[in-house]
Amino acid sequence: MDYQAGEILLVDKPYHWTSFDVVNKLRWALKQKLGVKNIKVGHAGTLDPLATGLLIICTGKATKQIDQFMGQEKEYTGTILLGKGTPSYDLETEYNIEKPFDHISSEMLEDVLKTFIGEQLQTPPIFSAKKIDGKRAYDMAREGKTPEMRQNLVNIREFDIDAANFPEVKFRICCSKGTYIRSIAHDFGQKLGSVATLIELRRTRIGDYSVDNAHDASLLQKEILAANH
Repeated sequence: MDYQAGEILLVDKPYHWTSFDVVNKLRWALKQKLGVKNIKVGHAGTLDPLATGLLIICTGKATKQIDQFMGQEKEYTGTILLGKGTPSYDLETEYNIEKPFDHISSEMLEDVLKTFIGEQLQTPPIFSAKKIDGKRAYDMAREGKTPEMRQNLVNIREFDIDAANFPEVKFRICCSKGTYIRSIAHDFGQKLGSVATLIELRRTRIGDYSVDNAHDASLLQKEILAANH
């Protein structure tokens, strides 16, 4: 593989790793392998630390393609817990609110599900990497401030749920660039007259690239170091 000329690597991001952890570890391995002081390595779309799944990593001249990958449709699977909420809309922060959920019927779930399909404005979570006046929103949120989040136009093409394990609701969603699944979980709870938390998230596809073809991040790092020049 010619990493300096440019390669596209599919990585299955582990739980608790940041997207930058993956980039930094692979960059370090490539610098060791190639004996260079620096090499361009970047990812095409952040995944939250508590999410797993597909990260597209570009090296060398392939980093010019990052924007192209970021604009492609994403597919996610995961689990939403109804009845409990957190400030971050996921398990990064502690539960701080509980609301009843026994009024929610399967008909209600289906009716609310339909309201998410198509183009809509979405408010990102305050615990997100969005920049406000040059500062990350999550840094402001961790300081106890409430940053004002601008709405984004997003498009949800498919949204399927399985409520067999209610109040946990499993889902699969196909959506446009810039869609926050944590915000979908939060809004889902609100529309049902309750609260909700995203307790599990996995990115399974970016455009035509599937996580089924992705490498384990730690193994890929070892393979790079072990491979012949």
